[in-house]
Amino acid sequence: MWDAATAWLALVALSFSGAIGLTFLMLGCALEDYGVYWPLFVLIFYVISPIPHFIAKRATDDSDAASSACRELAYFFTTGIVVSAFGLPIILARVAVIKWGACGLVLAGNAVIFLTILGFFLVFGRGDDFSWEQW
Repeated sequence: MWDAATAWLALVALSFSGAIGLTFLMLGCALEDYGVYWPLFVLIFYVISPIPHFIAKRATDDSDAASSACRELAYFFTTGIVVSAFGLPIILARVAVIKWGACGLVLAGNAVIFLTILGFFLVFGRGDDFSWEQW
């Protein structure tokens, strides 16, 4: 199903969308009107958001089951992490630490980055005949 050209195209598209999301985040921090770097703390949420999925995938070997408690708990924790990533810039803007324009740019970056992470898991996270050894 997967050939090398399709995998490379998917990888390039995901890396491009990740770069666009990080550009939005950096613009929300570094533009002259904003100039506050507190929104960079959402990078922590980008890093820890896939961790519950990796733990659940490692802990449950039964891929035939439609649902498992471990997988549902991982979805719950991942949802909490993503909601927190969207909530942090809103709270920072509400207490006037950052401006609302910076908040909008950070929220746009969040949306693009989390859609990129989701796209990565949809494209490369399947249990088909695709293997990482070809990279």
